[in-house]
Amino acid sequence: MKNFICELKNLDTEKLLAENSVIVGLDIGDKTIGIAVSDRRIKIASGITTVARNGSAKDFAKVKESVSRYKVGAIIFGWPVQMNGQPGPQCEKILEFVEELKNFFPDVPFSYWDERLSTCAVTQVLLKADLSRKKRKKVVDKSASIYILQGALDFLNRT
Repeated sequence: MKNFICELKNLDTEKLLAENSVIVGLDIGDKTIGIAVSDRRIKIASGITTVARNGSAKDFAKVKESVSRYKVGAIIFGWPVQMNGQPGPQCEKILEFVEELKNFFPDVPFSYWDERLSTCAVTQVLLKADLSRKKRKKVVDKSASIYILQGALDFLNRT
């Protein structure tokens, strides 16, 4: 793992709370990036948007624009490990993306969260909500970013 990525348990939540910061959650895919943000108490994740991927420079600009109104204290991104716990085939792509994104947020700690089955879990919820395939497609990545971030927030609040 790249050395700029901290372990989630090493995030200084007291500092984030004192600075009135939020944590941003990202679900980075090949076609879209789901973006979520925590509340300032670092308890609840809410979806912001889904960004259609259009090339790295545009992707980074859209992510930065989407979170620019927030005081970003940390960024959590989904880490797509396989069921056996080993890094999945997407991990290298995500690391490359995160390494570049770090240039846009040089003083912000980045961490990862196991996103195994996040899209599957979100899809099940959306199916139970009786959303059409078209509507599910529009919200699944944003919802996955909420799922990822909320899992990380729950962990941080337990420790």
